[in-house]
Amino acid sequence: MKSLFINEEIKYIGSQLAPHWIYKNFHILGDAIVAFIGEMDVKITEMVDIEDVISNSPIYSKKMVSFIIEQFEISLSECVLRQRFLICIIIEELRKILKDRFEIKRSGDDIFAKVDGKFKKLSVSIATKSITSGLIHTGLNIDPTGAPVDACGLTTDLGITDIEGFARNVMNRYIEESNEMKDAVCKVRGV
Repeated sequence: MKSLFINEEIKYIGSQLAPHWIYKNFHILGDAIVAFIGEMDVKITEMVDIEDVISNSPIYSKKMVSFIIEQFEISLSECVLRQRFLICIIIEELRKILKDRFEIKRSGDDIFAKVDGKFKKLSVSIATKSITSGLIHTGLNIDPTGAPVDACGLTTDLGITDIEGFARNVMNRYIEESNEMKDAVCKVRGV
């Protein structure tokens, strides 16, 4: 599995969650995780989450760090498990940085941070399946201005300024854990 932090700013509009988007745009063939920073503006027409479509809930944030993962030869169920796994890695990395200054919690595939005595939404995430691969997008607010829900940001509220370093640590951890899972599958004797 390969990773890339994309230095150019990219506006995430939902269409990037597509098979071979990473390969077509960044020439990374195979399983990959990429991260980039930019505005997020996902209209209903680009929504993958049917629940959001039914409730007419578009997604917006002035500035986010987005992670896109594409993995081949996995089922939708495994893709959803890997999405939750990514969320847990992100929470662990946040707790390392924040120590005990902010309480962080997970509800399903959402991350919340307690800011000014109230839990506010820090993330958005979706996992889906294309004909050829499993796809995951997870975005974390850097500056949640304009978000349609009560949200907080990595920089604006939590004081995290090295977003690239944070993103690289998350991607490295995801790859390490994925490799260790593959090794765990290969080293056991069937019974």
